[in-house]
Amino acid sequence: MSSQVSEAPRRGLNPRQADTVERLLAAGLEELRAVGHETLTVRTVAQRAGVSPATAYTYLASKNHLFAELFWRHLASQAAPTADADRSAVERVQDTVRGLTARIVEEPALAAAVTPALLGSDPDVERLRLRIGGEFLSRFESALATPDRAADPAVLEVLVLTFSGALLQAGMGLMTYDQMAERLVAAVDVILRGN
Repeated sequence: MSSQVSEAPRRGLNPRQADTVERLLAAGLEELRAVGHETLTVRTVAQRAGVSPATAYTYLASKNHLFAELFWRHLASQAAPTADADRSAVERVQDTVRGLTARIVEEPALAAAVTPALLGSDPDVERLRLRIGGEFLSRFESALATPDRAADPAVLEVLVLTFSGALLQAGMGLMTYDQMAERLVAAVDVILRGN
């Protein structure tokens, strides 16, 4: 079934549909916090939101889609800080890494759910995965660029790959998110050495 959440409520939905989507997402986050990602189902989210499972599946293709949408919204709801041109590129990117990591750990249940969710092949998840990756890229680009110098695309790619790999490792339990932030701060120093 085609999903409309990643487009909602920005376009294509009437006010009643947009309200339903918002109730489903709020219920999804509450259910996730209450029972965790392994126990949560779209049916239990629908029940919590006061809608039928069929209605829920109109907007949510899967629980992975729900987790990806919640993560995207959580990440995008906080504006990227403006880069301080008086600080070095290393410091600006390290601040970006710390800020992204801090944002992720604000919702521990969502952080635990999003890694396996983003590995899914659901088309709605794929679309959101691209948006999330684009957000990471945009934040690193803002941190690297200066008024007289654009960010190096190769460096941006390495930063996004490094950050994504660290997220995967933290999501697999190989390190905590606090350790992830510390290790990424050190990695940024190595990546940007000489810049």
